[in-house]
Amino acid sequence: MTPWDKVLPGFLRDMLAVLPPGEREEVEELRLREGFPLSALRAGEEVTHPAWRGRPLTQEDLRRVVETAGGGSVHTILDQLRGGYVTAPGGVRLGLCGEGAVRDGALLSFRRITSLALRVPHRMEGIARPLLPQLDRGEGVPSTLILSPPGLGKTTLLRDLIRCLSSGEGTAPRRVGVADERGELGAGALRYALGPRADVLENCPKAQALMMLLRGMSPQVLAADEITAPEDLRAMETAAGCGVTLLATAHGGSWEELRLRPLYRDLLAAGIFQKFVFISLEGGRRVYTVRDGEVPP
Repeated sequence: MTPWDKVLPGFLRDMLAVLPPGEREEVEELRLREGFPLSALRAGEEVTHPAWRGRPLTQEDLRRVVETAGGGSVHTILDQLRGGYVTAPGGVRLGLCGEGAVRDGALLSFRRITSLALRVPHRMEGIARPLLPQLDRGEGVPSTLILSPPGLGKTTLLRDLIRCLSSGEGTAPRRVGVADERGELGAGALRYALGPRADVLENCPKAQALMMLLRGMSPQVLAADEITAPEDLRAMETAAGCGVTLLATAHGGSWEELRLRPLYRDLLAAGIFQKFVFISLEGGRRVYTVRDGEVPP
């Protein structure tokens, strides 16, 4: 059983049944677009199985996927829909596009959904282990930022790095507070994969969760996925000033890309992180490159 089996309607599970078990486990995303056949993302490449090509998806198909992800009711996930995504059980993330219903400049809901991106969390246990000798030089893993373009596995690597620290695998064991705003790092059963010393605060704004963990759980390490707002950066600066190691992710494939965005320029200038891990795709394989925190001018 894959993580998405509990959040997909029957028609979609039947379509996926044409894939051999090994291929199903390698699928990273499903892409559903009204009027077009189902496609799947594997190793960074989006492909459509021959059995799917004669079956374009309908508006009703997409509606059923959203309802199933919401446990049978769109109303239960309305707040998440306003953010353009839904986090379903098991950390499965469903991104949405279509025609928005807007009032006073704020998105209230969707009148029509035309595209869905269903991202499947993968427990790739052990992928962080080979990086630890480069990260931990004998004084523990320092504050580390994981970077890559979208879809290359930042969250997956962060999850396994948390597991290593929480379990003491390849490094000294540490208490890790996890600010899991979208429920993708440690929601539900995923929490057990983070190890025995991880404390997870789900579905709470990231900046607020970081401060709550810092005050209430005495963490030695704080982890959060995707720095996206100035308040996230301020919370991390506060935590760094309290002697806590930080683990986080951000979108960007190079120093130059990071500098294009004011938030990330401020992040680099703050000097919070001592190590950076860049993820790239080469020949269909992910490559992890560790760099020290001295950012080139």
